[in-house]
Amino acid sequence: MAHLPCHVAALYQFTRFDDPHALQAPLLAACEALGIKGTLLLAQEGINGTIAGTDNALAAALGHIRALPGCADLDVKFSAAPATPFGRLKVRVKREIVTMGEPDIDPTLSVGTYVDPQDWNALIADPDTLVIDTRNDYEVAIGTFAGAVDPATPSFRDFPAWFRDNRKELLAGKKRIAMFCTGGIRCEKSTSFLRSEGVDAVYHLKGGILKYLEQVPESESLWQGECFVFDERVSLGHGLAQGTHTRCQPCGRPFPVGEACSVCGP
Repeated sequence: MAHLPCHVAALYQFTRFDDPHALQAPLLAACEALGIKGTLLLAQEGINGTIAGTDNALAAALGHIRALPGCADLDVKFSAAPATPFGRLKVRVKREIVTMGEPDIDPTLSVGTYVDPQDWNALIADPDTLVIDTRNDYEVAIGTFAGAVDPATPSFRDFPAWFRDNRKELLAGKKRIAMFCTGGIRCEKSTSFLRSEGVDAVYHLKGGILKYLEQVPESESLWQGECFVFDERVSLGHGLAQGTHTRCQPCGRPFPVGEACSVCGP
């Protein structure tokens, strides 16, 4: 990790929380006591969020989260920032930790095959592989993998309808589907969804774009552009270095520093 004063942890875990409301106050208190900032979402299906703090504070907060039911193997991606990229701490209870709107999808029961970042290039370069970017349209606009299909969906909730509407054309002549997202959580649901739709040869990038940008050298990378992140850093590049984008205050979309928002204008 870069030697910067603030460390950032993007995390998630699909597990069963019988009463997520009972976990909310203790988790909030623990993180507040450590000076942690960021957002954590709790639902019956698990936990998701991004938090920031000093190295020691993050370690303690993650220790608290790993002690929650089913969270011992918590998925965490680390990066660094010159200052905390969050203004405050929020711990919220939601219906879903990442909203897809498909109540029967359960990533703890069925997901696609994980692909390590070091093996991702070979998979997506194969002409028999259909590569799908599962993120929102404004995220795809500032960076994606070469040759990936952009569903042009404004929300992850729109992904199931998009796939069902375009299934025949998407699968024509392809032997497998490979999907990716920022940190891996959306692909847990999107691959689970495709398997529920009868598509068995489904793969997803383990650790998401963030892990790929961290581990794969820029000279070998098939990534083009920058990766949008949901905090004040806005975007990250290879090696998880600070990107060159800012966010439009009225609409929230990213655009290059020094330019105007493509939606709202100057």
